[in-house]
Amino acid sequence: MNFRKLALVAVLAVSQVAAAVPAFASSVSGTVIGTVGTAVPDATPQNTVNPSEATDALPHQPEATEQPVNNGAPGADQPSPTPPPSDVPVVTTETPLSTTLPTATPVPSATPTPAVTPSSGVQPIPTGGPNQLILMMNSNKMYVNGVQYLANQPMAVKNGVSYVSIRAMVERVGVKFIFDNKTKETVVTKGTDVMRFKTNSNVYTVNGKKVTMKGPAYLFNGTFMIPLTSITAALGIPYTVDNVQKSVTLTLDTKPKASFTVQPTEIYAGEPVAFTTTSSSPNGTAIVEERWEGKQDVYDQPGFYTVSYSVRDANGEWSNPYSVTINVLQPNQPPVANFTTDKDEYKMGEPVTITDHSYDPEGEELTAEWSNRALAYFNPGPISIQLKVTDKHGLSGTFEKTINITNDQLYTQDEVAKLFTPPGDVLTIDGGSIPSYPNLAYNTSSEPYTLIRSNSPETVNTEGVLYRETALGATRFLVHHKNNMSTRQKVYIIATNKNPEPATITTQFVGFAGPAASPEYTGKISVMKYYNSIVTGANYSTITLQPGQSVPILTDTSKVAMKPGDIISLSADLMSDYAIQYDVIMIEQTKDPLTTLPLLPILDRDGVHNRGTYPDSTRIIDVPDVVGTVPSRLVLGDNKNDLNLIGMDPMTGTEASNAGNFGVLYKIKIDRVAPNTLITFNPRGGNYLGSVLVNGVIVNLANKGSLSNSDMNAVLFRTGEYEGSVEMLFTVASGSNLPVNFVFTPLPAKK
Repeated sequence: MNFRKLALVAVLAVSQVAAAVPAFASSVSGTVIGTVGTAVPDATPQNTVNPSEATDALPHQPEATEQPVNNGAPGADQPSPTPPPSDVPVVTTETPLSTTLPTATPVPSATPTPAVTPSSGVQPIPTGGPNQLILMMNSNKMYVNGVQYLANQPMAVKNGVSYVSIRAMVERVGVKFIFDNKTKETVVTKGTDVMRFKTNSNVYTVNGKKVTMKGPAYLFNGTFMIPLTSITAALGIPYTVDNVQKSVTLTLDTKPKASFTVQPTEIYAGEPVAFTTTSSSPNGTAIVEERWEGKQDVYDQPGFYTVSYSVRDANGEWSNPYSVTINVLQPNQPPVANFTTDKDEYKMGEPVTITDHSYDPEGEELTAEWSNRALAYFNPGPISIQLKVTDKHGLSGTFEKTINITNDQLYTQDEVAKLFTPPGDVLTIDGGSIPSYPNLAYNTSSEPYTLIRSNSPETVNTEGVLYRETALGATRFLVHHKNNMSTRQKVYIIATNKNPEPATITTQFVGFAGPAASPEYTGKISVMKYYNSIVTGANYSTITLQPGQSVPILTDTSKVAMKPGDIISLSADLMSDYAIQYDVIMIEQTKDPLTTLPLLPILDRDGVHNRGTYPDSTRIIDVPDVVGTVPSRLVLGDNKNDLNLIGMDPMTGTEASNAGNFGVLYKIKIDRVAPNTLITFNPRGGNYLGSVLVNGVIVNLANKGSLSNSDMNAVLFRTGEYEGSVEMLFTVASGSNLPVNFVFTPLPAKK
């Protein structure tokens, strides 16, 4: 056989072997699973490009070998890669340069080739530093630690963007990848991050989040090509560009990573400590050794301790130490329960004044539980009073004191209740007798607050617009809705400026509660927060809307999604200098409210609850006469003594009556309250939870539980020995029942 035939046979054999090695990732049963290493440098070189900030790949290299790339479509431009050296066989997979068939790991030739001395026109082999990958521009040559590899396609430039083979990149940096036959995507995984690339798309995803590349990925001669800046950014690999040597140097990090967490979050001396470690190697090398400094299972003394953790992989590389400074606290001490009474012996019906002196050594808040404590006692003999206090760790302390009750009597039980029940607590008054009390005579006026009451449908079964209204100036919102859908929903209030001029909205007072399952609870808390906002001014803010602009306002309503069955309640006062369109909507939690709003239907009323726009929703009640010399009452929300506001449902154009006057703010001014007068709150329509602002102080209705029947009266205020004035702010809490009475009765004489 002559020399030519031998050469031809050799070429054919090499070609067949090369064809047997895939030029692109292939799948096994749909998906081939691999392992990913990290690629984060210890230090960034001075001229390093941060991948996350890179906006273009590399400078365009104006060489004859660079041509536009063709995806295979007719008429498209196609790159002309630099041909490999003629004396080196071309292998389509990435392997070290060798005169024999390549293997997965670079192996030197059986007979070492003498080094070529660089000369004019001959480029020296780049060696780089440790853990560096060098890519040659317009070439398929790559170098790792001085060993040359050939990529299955050379680096190419298309439309000013430098492209590399994704397979060449990930295999050289120690990352494996898969091709997902179902989605037709190339999938690279780095730790917990999953990156997906698709042919002819300039978008890839990281854990589902889209990232835009400078150019689309494409397939060329069976090789998946991707912008260099995109794959380096995705893998977190910094690189430098050498325009003289026409190379790109990637700095790889092969060190393993180590970290740990400490439990519990608060560590006390003498208590066990648990350390949970996490370690990994960028290239999947096994972790074979770990090293601790400062670690103890139990720290006997309080103080600050620094703990460091390092790991070594099977290649002998140690991670950088991961250090945490922990604060070991003084061991928790049980709280001390203690109280005193102003006396040791009392008459029956004599008030017992108790002063709590309990404390916690660490200064933590304590929970108190009393046994047999009362305002006064009505049976003679010894009375034992107990107190138990508990800290947040569950440690508790107890204290007990015995007092003596004599046979003498000072007050009756009814007198004690009226004279000494604290504000917010409940006393009993015969509910059947209260309607016989005369009604107070008063003068009424109003302030021009426009009330938007969004409460129908109260139970929302489908996404849509719950309310739409245009209002100017002082505007009050009362929003109360329940999510009756199977998915989590959010409520938004969207303000739209349809004026040709900028409009300013000033938020004055806000009270929001929920999401929660109880309508009474959300109503009570929202009203309490609304009063607090009036007292503190904490919610004051302004926003300016440009012409045509829409923005969500009162954003507390959408901070937390409503689970199925959840309820939200909002009371809020705003002011605008131009007419503003307000939309109250409920939509699925992931949807954008501004883009979804134009697509939503306006929902119908539910036929039970109320919605409407009502003028003059601040009602002023001025009582000119002396109050409290005889039992009397002020009735609100009955549509007889206190008439409903009349307004309009803007979505249907029909008249609406504000049943119960929910959303109305009552300003009750009583200039002359007689000495020794008791003011209480009495529900007449059913269960009530809420609060009243009395002379600037918020009083709960009630402190414990609710006012569930008409015999229950929550104490609001007592006058002293002199006549005085009282001012009360009251708005009905959503979820509660009307009507209600404010009751004024003379107090028993003090003894």
